Amino acid sequence: MKKIYFFLLIIFGVMSQAVAQIDSTLFKRSPKPDSAKVSMNMDAVYNRPFLQVGRTPLGVGGYAELNTNYAATDGISEGLSFQMRRMTLFFGGSLHRKIKFMSELEFEDGTKEINIEFAAIDFQFANLFNLRGGVIMNPIGAFNQNHDGPRWEFSDRPIAATQMLPATFSNVGMGIYGKKYTRQWVFAYEAYLTNGFNDNIIANEDSRTSLPATKANKDRFEESSNGQPMFTGKVAIRNRKIGELGISYMGGVYNKFENDGFVLDKKRLANVFAVDFNTTIKPTKTFITAEWAWINVDVPETYSVSFGKKQSGGFVDIVQPVFKKPLWGFPNSTFNIACRVERVDWNVGTFAETNDKIFDELFSIMPAISWRPIPSTVMRFSYRIQRQWDLLGNPPARTGAIQLGISSYF
Repeated sequence: MKKIYFFLLIIFGVMSQAVAQIDSTLFKRSPKPDSAKVSMNMDAVYNRPFLQVGRTPLGVGGYAELNTNYAATDGISEGLSFQMRRMTLFFGGSLHRKIKFMSELEFEDGTKEINIEFAAIDFQFANLFNLRGGVIMNPIGAFNQNHDGPRWEFSDRPIAATQMLPATFSNVGMGIYGKKYTRQWVFAYEAYLTNGFNDNIIANEDSRTSLPATKANKDRFEESSNGQPMFTGKVAIRNRKIGELGISYMGGVYNKFENDGFVLDKKRLANVFAVDFNTTIKPTKTFITAEWAWINVDVPETYSVSFGKKQSGGFVDIVQPVFKKPLWGFPNSTFNIACRVERVDWNVGTFAETNDKIFDELFSIMPAISWRPIPSTVMRFSYRIQRQWDLLGNPPARTGAIQLGISSYF
């Protein structure tokens, strides 16, 4: 942590000296990159507002999220809380017309967690072939890449993306990506080899199969847990009038199967498949985004039935602008109504002894109202109605939660 603070201090010190010598009129928002001509989820890492200092190559930006939270489960509540969800800083620049660097540093819950979520160098050879290496955001689904708070009308991130999939999951590695433009269509792909999962998928405190538990392994930024690379690949196609469809896969060996030449176990695989889609209905300007994922994990037979071999879940967001006109000095002020529907099943299957359904699942619906005084800033109010079943399918725990939050790029 001290090294990170020292690193930030140097950067801001250099910037302050540069600012002191440069006229304030030279500060400007950086233009959108070429790839933003037809923006796709894979462009999210660059499609952000940056502040450039004069003609220096350095671009700086970020966003912040804070909210209030009042929730009660079966009538029991811990009261009202205020939460500083996260503050994220972006640092990037063009080292050459075809060489770019981008990084994303996130502070969660104050400084409870500090993570480098992205730090990669891109070599852009051609539209269809580019090389990326560093700390890479694994492109599984759409949310994992396109997760910035100001882009969403809800304070909470999708449950399937955070409690079933490991949201903002990143690893050290390298790979290739590219795009192909053809009239109304855009084809894109990404393919990376990185460090990956570890035994935390099943050796965790959740008493269930949990991919998010692998995020606790900070050593993955230094070395692989078992010497086996993980592959993540995605193909996406976008029609300028219809929307974007993405299909992705992430998987590999997750267990430590060998130690100093001694075989400990067979190689056990964890595989994730995901489909995502987003579109805008032009006549009403209704925005719809959806994502669904399926997980298959080779769980040892010695583990209890609470550790599911199959999981599935996803979400659908519907956002409808209802009022757009100048308001309180904001010329592009917009009010939206929105709704998110979510479902997660952490244990797909049946009990071997009785052939009865295994539950351990959740359903949630969350209506919301949001106000965007400017496109990059959102104030949002939502109410969550949630039902969660235990492994045996007993009457569900009923949760209601009210949230008021603010998120903005800066």
